[in-house]
Amino acid sequence: MRLRARHDGVLLRPLAGRGGAPLRLPAGRGGPRLTLVRQVLGSRPRLLWALAGWSVVEALPMAALGIVLAHAIDDGFAAGEPVTGLLWLGALGAAWVVGAVGARQVVVTIAGLVEPFREALLSRVVAGVLHRADGDTAALARTNLQVELARDALAAVITVLRSFVFSLAGVIIGLAALVPELVVLILPPVVAGLALFAASLPALARRHRAFLLADEATAESVTAMAAGLRDVSAAGAEERIGDQVVARVDAQARAGTRLAGLTGARTLTLAVGGWLPVVIVLASAPSLGAGPGVVLGALTYVTQSLVPALSNLFEGLGANGVRLGVSLGRVLESAPVPPPRSVLEGGRSGGARLRGVRFAYGPHAEPVLDGLDLDLAEGEHLAVVGPSGIGKSTLASLLAGLLSPDAGWVLVGGIRADLIDPVNRVLVPQEAYVFRGTLLENLMYLGCGEIMAAVRAVGAEDLVARLGGLEADVDPALLSPAERQLITLVRAYLSPARLVILDEATCHLDAAAEARAEEAFARRGGTLVVIAHRISSAVRARRVLVMDGTGVMLGTHEDLLDRSPLYADLVGHWRIA
Repeated sequence: MRLRARHDGVLLRPLAGRGGAPLRLPAGRGGPRLTLVRQVLGSRPRLLWALAGWSVVEALPMAALGIVLAHAIDDGFAAGEPVTGLLWLGALGAAWVVGAVGARQVVVTIAGLVEPFREALLSRVVAGVLHRADGDTAALARTNLQVELARDALAAVITVLRSFVFSLAGVIIGLAALVPELVVLILPPVVAGLALFAASLPALARRHRAFLLADEATAESVTAMAAGLRDVSAAGAEERIGDQVVARVDAQARAGTRLAGLTGARTLTLAVGGWLPVVIVLASAPSLGAGPGVVLGALTYVTQSLVPALSNLFEGLGANGVRLGVSLGRVLESAPVPPPRSVLEGGRSGGARLRGVRFAYGPHAEPVLDGLDLDLAEGEHLAVVGPSGIGKSTLASLLAGLLSPDAGWVLVGGIRADLIDPVNRVLVPQEAYVFRGTLLENLMYLGCGEIMAAVRAVGAEDLVARLGGLEADVDPALLSPAERQLITLVRAYLSPARLVILDEATCHLDAAAEARAEEAFARRGGTLVVIAHRISSAVRARRVLVMDGTGVMLGTHEDLLDRSPLYADLVGHWRIA
């Protein structure tokens, strides 16, 4: 029933894949993530220059702070000139007013940079979801949340990086104006602190990503448990399901502990890069002939500008920078960008190739297919036979791009099956879909062509006549299952698809009608794969794939009668019947 539900209504539109295997990004590397950020930010150079200019204005008070305090003390209050000291402090107050204006414009400019970034990510998400067309609204909601997190994280990263760069520049300029020798003394510990921080970032990224994945796993486990409480209770599985949820919670707790342990290492980097320069100033400034005002000014630069800038950098980049990388990685995994149209059109051949294909319905389920290799040439007519539940419909869904393999790959026309333009393949399921409207609208939904020729080829002319012609209104509830199948078969016949997959699509037709429809598709051109309902479908096919649950066997009808006991048994039962 699970497979059947996945196929209901598939013929409503040409199939689109589910997005394929996720794009795996190394946890500690930038790759496509940094490229995406550079592309979006680099497309707005005027805003970047504006951000730099307003950052200079915002940093002006802190750059002037130490110099102003040194002059206010040494030339003003300590020299018995309080008016001079107050004038210097008044100048500092004016600088703060100017800096406030710059700070406001910095916020506005950063918003102008990150909102287009958010729009670009959302466009990518929407394009990826529309390309997959898998209807996974929960995944879409999670991806949208990651987009918002990425936007906020990028704004925070830009803010802290900009603040650190301009604060450090202000400290260097200010100290150089007061005591140039101090610049040479404090830069080595600052560089050492930055190096320690940079060395910890890859591990921090990995642990942050592990914590995020553990959090998502816990949420999914709790949601699944809550949704199935009645079934859990009916099956007496409370303890087992409870243990599974507890295990997810414990895994998240361990991931959080590991993340917290590494985050605490930032204290060491701040001690080296921020507080060691304070000791250097206190120990060196008097010996360099600096007066009380100069010493206070130098300490102000270090304690009020350098230390906060380093702290914000370590905390902001360590948290928001890692969050940005992880969120972008999740967006790229959940919504990989659709390939260019030229690539999609490369799959117009109906030939297919499967290598090492493995697929299971869930991480702990037994694989339905495991290590499957199969080649289908353009124009191939293949029948797939085997007991019910053996994986025939799963194979059909993989060829159509509706499912993606857990391992291995499926190519159609040389392109990954889930990335092929949907018009290039069509899957007709057992449960045929017919919508309210005219018969003509139903038949022409997937393509165009000589309608009555297709009707005659498939064997639906009597049905068209009974309904009152092509312009007659169709009520699906008044059609028999066989009549609905005939309509969907004509619809598929008229489509431009080079790969047609009939998944027991003729099971409600009698043997003669089934033979006529399959022979029509065989003459139509392109590749035809028939999930056989009757063994007669295998007799008509050029080759037959036998699936028995332990392996597969491929050959002609005559060949398999000798080589496959299962196939010979199926043929024997059919002949007796």
